[in-house]
Amino acid sequence: MIVRIMGEGQVRLDDSHLTELNKLDDELLAEMENGDGPGFRRTLQALLTKVRDLGDPLPDDALEPSDLILPSPDATLEDVRDMLSDDGLIPG
Repeated sequence: MIVRIMGEGQVRLDDSHLTELNKLDDELLAEMENGDGPGFRRTLQALLTKVRDLGDPLPDDALEPSDLILPSPDATLEDVRDMLSDDGLIPG
């Protein structure tokens, strides 16, 4: 799966990591629903760090279609709320 972090580029991520990432996504969704700004910021950073750590960066000139688009590290709670589906940022 190809994951884009807005403002950073793309990584190739094995589907086997989705369960682990979905746990962070669920936390992020709960923090957004509760208006927990500090928790939201902490969990967003943890999610993006995990994607970077588990994924293999694609070259900057690669133009692969993204299967998943994640917000930039400096995204606000409102920015991320606009990106969410019922499943959160990560489907499943």
